[in-house]
Amino acid sequence: MGPVGVERPVPAVVLAAGASTRFGSPKQRLLLEPVLERVRAARSVGEIVVVLGAHDVDVPVQTVRCPEWKLGPGASLRCGLAALADAEAAVVVLADGPGLHPEAIDRIVRAWRSGRDEVLAASYGGRRGHPVLVARSAWEKIPESGARELGAVLIRCDDLGDPGDVDYADDLPVELRP
Repeated sequence: MGPVGVERPVPAVVLAAGASTRFGSPKQRLLLEPVLERVRAARSVGEIVVVLGAHDVDVPVQTVRCPEWKLGPGASLRCGLAALADAEAAVVVLADGPGLHPEAIDRIVRAWRSGRDEVLAASYGGRRGHPVLVARSAWEKIPESGARELGAVLIRCDDLGDPGDVDYADDLPVELRP
């Protein structure tokens, strides 16, 4: 924590390591920059780390290559968290959620700061979604399947719209289609 009344920004880890097999090509090349724009727009985020694995993507933020990305999202997340030296927590964002609202990030960070729960996740229509905030105290608990296996305090973000989940080319929003 910085000077009185000034809170340090929380770093964000953007998971972009997957092979995109269902999509048919590296979807990160289409989706990562729009997602990064939304993460940058969040007032509570400082440092951004993108975790890469199956594909190289040129982005203007710090990237971390995760050699164990095939083990699952937990391995990718741990690679990204390892790049954060002194963070108390990190916001986790998926690279294939182009509808992410910056306020969803700010909302879960505010909730974490007020309650200090270990894991918080945005919820949409009562379903757990992204972003997720993971406090440092929970970093060692992340299984191979990722943070989804950790219990989370849900923070309602229904009014912000679901960030989406682009798995197939047909899922790509019209404005992002080549």
